[in-house]
Amino acid sequence: MDIHHFDSDGVDIAYADEGEGAPVLLIHGFASNLRTNWVDTSWVDTLVKAGYRVIAIDNRGHGDSEKLYETADYGAPLMAEDACRLLEHLSIKKAAVMGYSMGARITAFLALNHPDRVSRAIFGGLGINMVRGVGEPGPIAEALEATSLDDVTDPGGRVFRMFAEQTRSDLLALAACMRSSRVRITEEALLQLPMPVLVAVGTDDAIGGRADELAALIPKGRAFPIQGRDHMKAVGDRSFKAAVLEFLAEDA
Repeated sequence: MDIHHFDSDGVDIAYADEGEGAPVLLIHGFASNLRTNWVDTSWVDTLVKAGYRVIAIDNRGHGDSEKLYETADYGAPLMAEDACRLLEHLSIKKAAVMGYSMGARITAFLALNHPDRVSRAIFGGLGINMVRGVGEPGPIAEALEATSLDDVTDPGGRVFRMFAEQTRSDLLALAACMRSSRVRITEEALLQLPMPVLVAVGTDDAIGGRADELAALIPKGRAFPIQGRDHMKAVGDRSFKAAVLEFLAEDA
């Protein structure tokens, strides 16, 4: 798969562009990248075979995109603008957008700030905790900044440090991303979403929170609980893929 690059307001952003048909933009989660989140889990292959054009972005600080080390260079609203500029770069007026975990939060800001660009949205791996929050960033950032994994004692921090090492991420760039300002998504904001939204979260996901509670706050929201899956294992689940394909096909 070819990786392309474009300039997003001075930041080098990497992306993949595969297949033909109605466009679907994929936005990965924290400490992941487009390959780990979408290629290795067969999402790109599944969507391309279903007749879609698949665009997958490497968020700033992740994958093959530029690494930045100031907290002001991150935040979901800013990363949502990278995604919007990618659509502009590719002359795509409107696309279905799917994000997982942090990518779901970015997708939400893209849909809120540019509703004319998003035909349908899928929030994967992030349910009601999109509104309530997912905990303090300090322990995770400190785990990423530690000299080695052996120095990390916080359980949650260890999980993210191990995952970041597995994806060969730039740990200091991720720490800056984790420490960045977290603009809150309110219940009132979600009421403004005009497009259909699918919220898909594993039933054993302690990070994302319940899918049905978030979907209930969105006018055209619907929930898909991914049975028996936790935060890490839900992303590649077959039933999740089937639900998304059914959801996207409604525009056919």
